[in-house]
Order: sequence, then structure tokens, then C-alpha cells
Amino acid sequence: MSEEYFDVVDASDNVIGREKRSEVHRRKLYHRAVHVLVFDPAGRVFLQKRSATKDTFPGAWDSSSSGHLSSGEDYDACAIRELDEEIGLKVDAPPERLFKIDACEETGQEHVWAYRCETSRPLHLNPDEIETGEWFRPEEIDRWIVKEPSDFAPAFLKLWAICRKL
Repeated sequence: MSEEYFDVVDASDNVIGREKRSEVHRRKLYHRAVHVLVFDPAGRVFLQKRSATKDTFPGAWDSSSSGHLSSGEDYDACAIRELDEEIGLKVDAPPERLFKIDACEETGQEHVWAYRCETSRPLHLNPDEIETGEWFRPEEIDRWIVKEPSDFAPAFLKLWAICRKL
């Protein structure tokens, strides 16, 4: 399998180059990602437990769906692709954009657009990406984070803190 290429960006999220995934992570270069929070009609949010084979934060709990933008891809297209690839949720249009997080240590030097969508359809988890997943009430996640923050990927913790203030 060939290695993915990401756009390398500057602090203002302007593309300044292109590099292999491994190099982007090794050199801690700024790049791009999306996180999508999927809610059900009852207001619960789906969280995934990352596969133990992931190169970053294996086994950590994370957003419903998340991933890097491929070189040349835009944020909205990536959100649509990641929903399908990771949890089998096919959408015709990009989910609702919530906010953007500038690249920082917690995000692994990723500029991140956070999205939200709602579904009542069953999810189909990709075992290469996700070990398991569950629906949680937001208050349950809040209590869990206070008790065991190390159970979560750092980018999710930052994203969730911003979401809870909206």
C-alpha cells in the first residue's frame, strides 16, 4: 500500500508544500484534519475507540469520525469521505461546520474543522480504523473526561471543551 500525501500548510492554513504522512508526523509539520460529531435524534453523540493499530493515539476514544485531508482535498470533501470510510455513514452534503481550531500541540499540529450531523441510521464501523464505538449522552462524556482524561485523544478533549461552550 502506498503512503498517503498531505498538504503541508503554514500557521494561517495556506498550502506551502506536500509531503508523505510519515514525514508530516515525524517533523511535526502543520497539516489539515476534520472531526465530525454524529448525534442521534435523542441527543446522544457517537464516540469511537480508535483501533490499536493506529499510528497516533491507538485505543483512545475520539470523535465520531475524524481524519486527515489528502493532498488537494478540501475540508468539506474530507468530512464526507471520513464519515463513509470510518462509520459507513453516507451523506449527500457536508455536515454543519461548527468551528475551526488552529494547529496546536493538542491537535498534533493539525488545523481542524469541527462538524456536526445527526442520523438515526445504523453505523457500520470500519475495523481497520475503529475498535468499537458507543452512543453517549453529553453529560456522561463530561463526567468521564473529568475522571479519566487519558482515555481520550488530546484533539477530542480540546474539541469537546469548545463544543460544550457553544
